[in-house]
Amino acid sequence: MRRPVPRGDRGSAIVELVWLGILLLVPLLWIVVSVFQVQGGAFAVSSAARSAGRAFALAPDDVSGQRAAEAAARQALRDQGIEGVPVDVSVTCTPYPTSCHSGTSVITVVVTSRVVLPLMPDFLGGDRPSFQLDSSHTVPIGRYREVQADVADP
Repeated sequence: MRRPVPRGDRGSAIVELVWLGILLLVPLLWIVVSVFQVQGGAFAVSSAARSAGRAFALAPDDVSGQRAAEAAARQALRDQGIEGVPVDVSVTCTPYPTSCHSGTSVITVVVTSRVVLPLMPDFLGGDRPSFQLDSSHTVPIGRYREVQADVADP
C-alpha cells in the first residue's frame, strides 16, 4: 500500500510570486507613467513659454501682446496634449516696465500650468493629484523695429 505524500508548501511559491508581483508592479507602473506624464508636461510648458514670448514680442503693443501671448501658450499646450488645466501667463520687462515694446526692452514670459497625474480614481481624495510646472523665456526687443508709416496714395 502506498502512503500519501504530504504536500506541505509545495506549489505555494508561484502564488506568492504572483501576489508580490501584483503588489509591487502596480505602484511601480503608476510611478513610471506619472514621471512620463510630468516630463511631457515640462516639455509642453517650456514650448508654451517660448511661443508666448515670441507672440508678445511680435505684437504691436503690450495689450495685444498679452492677448497674443496667452493664446500662443494655450495653443502650444494644446498641441502637446495638455488641455483643461489652468494656465497663467505673466510678462515682465526691463528696463522700461511701463512699455515693453520700447527700444531695448527685454521681456521675460513665465508660463505656469499643471499636469494631472494619471490612473488615480476620484474617490481616493476629492481632487485628482497634480504636479505644478512653470517655465520662463526671455526675449530681447530689438533696437531697430519696423515702424508703420502712414503713406498717402499719390
